[in-house]
Amino acid sequence: MAPKEQHATVKLTESAKNELNIRLRAEQHFPRIDAEITGGCGLSVKFMLAFDEPRRNDKVVDCGGIPIRIDRFTARYLREEVQVNYTAESGFYVAERFTSSGCAAE
Repeated sequence: MAPKEQHATVKLTESAKNELNIRLRAEQHFPRIDAEITGGCGLSVKFMLAFDEPRRNDKVVDCGGIPIRIDRFTARYLREEVQVNYTAESGFYVAERFTSSGCAAE
């Protein structure tokens, strides 16, 4: 029997939920968490939220009625929980942990 595939839990802050709801009404594309690999001798993974077309084999995580897509490549680098925040100054920010517990929304 193959091992059961694990999926990350995606938590959105209130500001991220509000902005995603606004953008979902205006955008033709869907929100996705993408991974960008950087670094020379060391491997560094940066996560970002982007809006684009669905991809084959996407996993869709329902975040309170907001579908967040994650492709297989990105899923390999996500831990158990990832959080998405939004500020007008910086846009969307995706991290595995925020230093302030106030950033984690149910």
